[in-house]
Amino acid sequence: MTQVIDLQFVSDADGNPVSVIVPIELWREVESERETAYLLNSEAMKQRLLQAKARTEGLTIEETLAKLGI
Repeated sequence: MTQVIDLQFVSDADGNPVSVIVPIELWREVESERETAYLLNSEAMKQRLLQAKARTEGLTIEETLAKLGI
């Protein structure tokens, strides 16, 4: 099923499109993908991200807050 995206186009006085307004959720998705692509350009950062993704151990949010004294 195709999702309909509500885009709004902004035109200049001559009717030429100059901008587009996108829903905030779509914008956040685009920004997230751009950030991921940027991080993956660095081999060191790529390895760190892959290691973090594979990690199975960690602290709960409660443990983290307690360690930080929050």
